Formats: sequence, C-alpha cells, structure tokens
Amino acid sequence: MKNEMIAVGLDIGTTKIVAMIGRKNEYGKLEILGIGKAKSLGVKRGVVSNITQTIQSIQQAVEEAESVSGQKIDDVVVGIAGQHIRSLHHSDYITRENADEVIDEADIYKLVNQVHKLVMLPGEEIIHVLPQEFKVDSQPDIKEPVGMYGGRLEANFHVVVGQVSSIRNIGRCVKSAGLNLANITLEPLASASSVLSQEEKEAGVALIDIGGGTTDLAIFKDGIIRHTAVIPFGGNVITEDIKEGCSIIEKQAELLKIKFGSAWPGENKETEIVSIPGLRGREPKEITLKNLSKIIHARVQEIVEHVYVEIKNYGHETQKGKLIAGIVLTGGGSQLKHLRQLVEYITGMDARIGYPNEHLAGDSEDSLSSPSYATAVGLLMEGLKKEKKEEEELVVVEEQPKNIGKEEEIKKEPKPKKKSFFEKFTEGLKDFLDNAE
Repeated sequence: MKNEMIAVGLDIGTTKIVAMIGRKNEYGKLEILGIGKAKSLGVKRGVVSNITQTIQSIQQAVEEAESVSGQKIDDVVVGIAGQHIRSLHHSDYITRENADEVIDEADIYKLVNQVHKLVMLPGEEIIHVLPQEFKVDSQPDIKEPVGMYGGRLEANFHVVVGQVSSIRNIGRCVKSAGLNLANITLEPLASASSVLSQEEKEAGVALIDIGGGTTDLAIFKDGIIRHTAVIPFGGNVITEDIKEGCSIIEKQAELLKIKFGSAWPGENKETEIVSIPGLRGREPKEITLKNLSKIIHARVQEIVEHVYVEIKNYGHETQKGKLIAGIVLTGGGSQLKHLRQLVEYITGMDARIGYPNEHLAGDSEDSLSSPSYATAVGLLMEGLKKEKKEEEELVVVEEQPKNIGKEEEIKKEPKPKKKSFFEKFTEGLKDFLDNAE
C-alpha cells in the first residue's frame, strides 16, 4: 500500500497521555492501527509542570502504539488545552483599493492577518483566529464573501488566546521525545470533530469535554464555532474531594468514584455501605454511598454551573443564539453515573453523552468508542485531513501542463497559499524550538 495515509494523534492530558495511530479505510471510516496509553505525571490542569516526566510519558505511550501497530511514529498532531486558554470576540475591517474587482482569498487573508496583530497581554499570543460572519459594504450576515464586489470588507472574529510559554513547553516535550510536531489543534475543537454531527453544529450545540484537569467548552451555531472556554476543574478535583471527605488515599478515591460514584445523591439509600481496606493492618473504613454521592454532587454541580455561566455569556437565551441541539458531554468525566440528568436539571437543556464511534470502522474495539478517547480520535482525524490536503496540493502541482507559453506564464500570478493560523503558529513554534537548541 504505497500511497496509504497514516496519521498520529497525541493527546497530552492531565490524567493520561494517548498516542493513536490510524488511517482511513475504503469507506472513509477510521481504522485504528494501534493505541498507546501512559499515566500523565508531569501535567497539571492541562499545563506541563514537569518536562522530564511528560517526555517519559509521551515516549511510553508512543512506544506502546508503535509495538501494537508495527508502524514507526514520526509526525504527530498535538492538542492544546489548559487553564491559560481564553477567547474573545473582535470586529475588524479593511478598505479595498479597487471596489470593481471581486473579493478573493487574498483579501480575507489580509483581514485575518490584521486581527493577528492585536496587542495581547504580556506573555500571551493569539493561536486561533476564526472568522464568523462577514459584512461587505453594508450587507451583513455573509458566510462566504469570495467572488462578491465591495469596497469595505468587515468581519466578526472568534479569537483564541493562550500563554506562549505553556504552548512552547508542550512543543519542547514533543520534540525531546523524538517526534515532529505536524500540527497543533485546540482540544475542544478536536473533540467536537469526533463527537458532533454537522446537523448539531448547524442547529446550535454546546460541547462539554470533562477531562482530568480541565473542562473544555465549545459552542457551535450555524456550523461556526461561536465560543470557547476552559474551566480549570475536572475529574481530578472530584477525586481530591472524595479523598479529603472520606480520609482515604487517592487511588481508593478514584476507584470509589468510578465504581460507585453518582452525581445524583437522591438515589442512594443510607444503608448502602462500601468497605475500604485499612492501611497496613488498620481497621477497614466504612463509607456510605449516600455520603459519597453528596461529595461528588457538590463538586459536579460547581463544574456544571461554571460551564453554564459561559453558555449564558455566549447568549443562548437570545433567539439568535438558541442552542436547539442542547448539550453534548464527552471526555472521561462524562462517564460518571447520572451526570446527564444533573446537567439537564441545572441547565434546562437536553443533553447526551458523545461517543466517537460514528467515525470508527465497524470492527474497532469497543473500548475505543469510549468518551475518554474523543480528543485522541479528533486529533487523528485532524492529522488525516492535513495529510490528504497536502497530497491533493502535490497532485495539483504535478498535473500542471509543462508546455505553457511564456506569455501565459507571466499572466499566471502566484496566489497566496492560505495557511490556517495554527499552521503558521506551528511553523513559528518549530522555528523557535530549532533555534533554542
């Protein structure tokens, strides 16, 4: 299989690091060739706190994926998240020199480039500029202005900002683990591509990705991303609360949460008790499940309320911003019992759990369609999309006729190749890492 396209998604999370190798089968579905997992020791709340440990965890996950798949991993698509990510809205415009010529990609590129020069807080950098609606002269709500006539091109932008140092640290870890950074993607966007349908994005939907260290939110409406936010709480905070509230060790708290945890305290009876083995010959501890779910409920309620504030900030109560498709919950934390019911109760919106199985080939292992792999599957999809795009560009270049006359050659002006800002940012990051050697 000479022209077989293989990509690798690397999800650097707070609790686990996942390397996923895959390709598309003849039906356009994802065929997972190998997956490697390692406990994430050097990441706190989505931010690298220990470079050496993170490098070791990445290498461990990559080696496992390589041995399962028999493939050598070089290029990876990495997701970024963390409490340092924030988003803002911005409007900008350009005045075109010649209104008699149609608007082309170069004009949009110029406008997006202008937004990229916005002055941010010290240590912050714009990592994503997403155009929303355009306005040509005084005509509003235009989705695609290319090909139209107009003197003034205006647009609303969703701008995602992050701390340069945090992103460079992730780049440094990937490079030091012997890998190439093929692309960087915002994790909520990766999760969205793996669990949301196009219809949901059109109708209006809020994706809540509950990870170990953070809870990521991405809101879509009319097929366009409208709002992103990162809340610095996740499943680990719930474990921490159980550990403190029941005076037990972290490992036991995590097991209790997974096995007996519930976000709804009303369903457990006072008589339901679980016994925890004591440390080093001490008496076993008895914990009532009602007490356990009260601890979980209090923290989950706080997380959901934080997310709901962000959904309100976006303006979901207005007619224009209504989220008809409601909420989709994904990530490892979404597997908590009765979480969906609690989210529906707090927000008054419909909710479902998002599984990435829609994009996976039919013979994939069941464990791969778990919500905790939503980000890794999304990153893999992003990698395959990039590979395909590069291959198509290569084919177009090869197919150009060789016997173009000199006159024609002069007339053919090179068009600026429109790069996404993540591509530009990745290139900048690569240069920085190379120069930092």
